[in-house]
This record gives sequence, C-alpha cells and structure tokens, in this order.
Amino acid sequence: MTTSSPFVAELTARLLGRLTADFETGRDPDRAPAMEAYMRDQFPFLGLSAGARRSAARTALAGLPKPSEEELAEIVRGCWARDEREFQQFACDYLVTHVTVPGPGFLDVAEELITTKSWWDTVDPLATRFVGGLVRRHPDLVARMDAWSGSDNLWLIRTAILHQLHYGAETNTTRLFSYCTRNAAHRDFFVRKAIGWALRHHARTDPAAVRSYLTAHAAVLSPLSMREAAKHL
Repeated sequence: MTTSSPFVAELTARLLGRLTADFETGRDPDRAPAMEAYMRDQFPFLGLSAGARRSAARTALAGLPKPSEEELAEIVRGCWARDEREFQQFACDYLVTHVTVPGPGFLDVAEELITTKSWWDTVDPLATRFVGGLVRRHPDLVARMDAWSGSDNLWLIRTAILHQLHYGAETNTTRLFSYCTRNAAHRDFFVRKAIGWALRHHARTDPAAVRSYLTAHAAVLSPLSMREAAKHL
C-alpha cells in the first residue's frame, strides 16, 4: 500500500471519530463481562450486541463516500489498532461490504488481519466472505491459498479451508479435499472444526462427493471433522 494522502487520513479520521462516539453512546458495561468471557477474556468489549453495533455503524457511515483501496486499508488497520473488539468486528463487516473495491495485493492486508488479534469471530467472516470473494475475483490468488493451507499459522490454514465456503457449484472440490487431507491430523480444534464445517457445507452442493470423501478418509480424519461433516448426510 502506498503512503496515505491527506484525503485518505481525513476519511479515516471522520469514520473512526464517528464510530468511537456512536459506540461509546451504546456502551453497556453490564453486558461486556459476559462477552469477554465468551471470547476467553482475550479482548475487552464495549458490551454492544451485534445488532446495536451494526446500528451504530450505519449511523457512523451515513453520508460517507465509498472508500478507495487505500482508504479501506487505513480504516481497517485503524480499527485493528483499537482495544475494544467491536472495532475489529466492524472492520470485518466493512471489508465484506466493500469486497469489490481492492485488488489482489490487498490479500497482504487480509493476512495481517487474520494473523493479528486472531480468533474465530474475525477470522471466519474474513475467510468466508472477504478472502473468498477476493480469490474468486482474482483466481491467481489460489496459489496463496495453497500456501496458507500448509502454513504454521492455524488461522491461515482455517482461512484456506473455508475460503470456498460460499462458492457452491463453483467450488474446486479437488482443492477443498486436498486441504482437508493435508490437515486431517492437525491437532488444533479450530482446524479440525473448519474441515468438518467446509465439508458439511459443500455437502449441500455435492453430497455424493463428500460422502465418498469421508468414506475414503475415515481413517485419517479426526472424529470431530467426521462428525461435523456428516451431520446432514
């Protein structure tokens, strides 16, 4: 990304200023502790429900222009720099809304977000709705997904496995299955769960292929992955 222009900084300052004010207005200190506990006390929360957060975001965004790629990067990085988790969750929604704005180089920004302040509540929308959309529009990026599927970072692996979740009939089944097989013995819960989720979702499109895959790989897939994948077969 290039150095920010004054115009980029202006939009970022306006949006984050509005967002901060609107989020602060909706702050619920009674609700926040339960939200923090649900996320294993990894992040502080303002205590905004998803509905309240999105309502505040709509107010903050009113009248603001569609961001450029440069503005998009600066805004989401600004949100990631904030302590309260609602800002990162807003950034994910903002990216999904503007998934058609960035070019393929923006995958570097997505990787930065996926591997920083990482947990399922941000990684999953980034994987399934943003990275998936970016790769669909820029097919050369599948090489990066291949690399991520073998990463040392479990969240990049999870993203690679899940990025085709909403592709339906356009899913590259060979690639999906290869990622699952490559990580079948992975020890982390979130990787094993992602395998089951991706296979279960693809079974809506091609149940026979998923059933055949599970039969052939039952000896290597974890019980969690098998159970999740076969839920509706």
